[in-house]
Amino acid sequence: MKASEGFQTSAAKPSQPPVVAPGHSPGSVTDQITAVVLSQTPRWWWVAFGFSFLLVMVLLRALTKLLFEGTGIWGLNIPVGWGFAIVNFVWWIGIGHAGTLISAILLLLRQEWRTSINRFAEAMTLFAVACAGIFPLIHVGRPWLAYWLLPYPNTMDLWPQFRSPLVWDVFAVSTYATVSLLFWYVGLIPDMATLRDRAQGQFAKIAYGFLSMGWRGSATHWHNYETAYLLLAGLATPLVVSVHTVVSFDFAVGQLPGWHATIFPPYFVAGAIFAGFAMVITLAVPLRSVFGLKDFITTRHLQNMGKILLATGLIVAYGYLVEIFMAWYSGNWFEQFMILNRIQGPYQKQWM
Repeated sequence: MKASEGFQTSAAKPSQPPVVAPGHSPGSVTDQITAVVLSQTPRWWWVAFGFSFLLVMVLLRALTKLLFEGTGIWGLNIPVGWGFAIVNFVWWIGIGHAGTLISAILLLLRQEWRTSINRFAEAMTLFAVACAGIFPLIHVGRPWLAYWLLPYPNTMDLWPQFRSPLVWDVFAVSTYATVSLLFWYVGLIPDMATLRDRAQGQFAKIAYGFLSMGWRGSATHWHNYETAYLLLAGLATPLVVSVHTVVSFDFAVGQLPGWHATIFPPYFVAGAIFAGFAMVITLAVPLRSVFGLKDFITTRHLQNMGKILLATGLIVAYGYLVEIFMAWYSGNWFEQFMILNRIQGPYQKQWM
């Protein structure tokens, strides 16, 4: 943890819990955080890794079956053009939004409490975007031709259909992934230098030294670092809103009842932040226990994330109510049937 990123000791405001538990200095924080990375990997980590690897094998088995039998196994037909793939795509993209919001928006708002959770939230964003990128590729049915979605010069003068939301997703997600990767890595440079200086093995020193890009902690380095970090935060902030807005257009530009609605962009953005912060809490609570980080991920962090969950959850609830109201107000029988079927049909249990 870097002292320049808002380290706060026990002299916190009396009205709220401190960002870091009392009794710590910047040196003690650095010692405890680097020990998590540089100490011997515990046995339970290898067990968890092995279980995760088995789940990846299940994914590969499912993808193999999909490639051999086609996307019809998802129940896709005409007019059901979206199904299992779009549900997972939207969910994974939404999960990643919390990392960008914590890193970029809270940085611009000078929220000091973000520094304890921003690193793993940013890493979660990258993994989420990588998982999300799988589903548009396999959704097209012939993923080996997915490069047709990119506008590139070719002998037949064929271009993607720029009115297709699938093409919009390509540009939105690729931009989001690039900026998120740069933002994550630039923020890690001083941390990599700290690990380089404390590593014991020769290979670890070389690896961390390469990743730290010659960082020495001089005033010039810190000035350039903070300038670049702030610029990337400015680039990432509009992406929090724009990316999931584009994802919502996958539905909103269609004419299917229940999808053709202007409430979808803010509805999707709020839902993405809601789901993303829920995942951050899901990861933070066990991590602070197994790695002994309760002094750094404190009650204040959980309270603040809970407040964001409450606010975004209310916005999502408002979106549901607007859907019901507009179905009634429009007088469109198809819209009304969609709402009634959602409440009383095969999926009625989700409302209970």
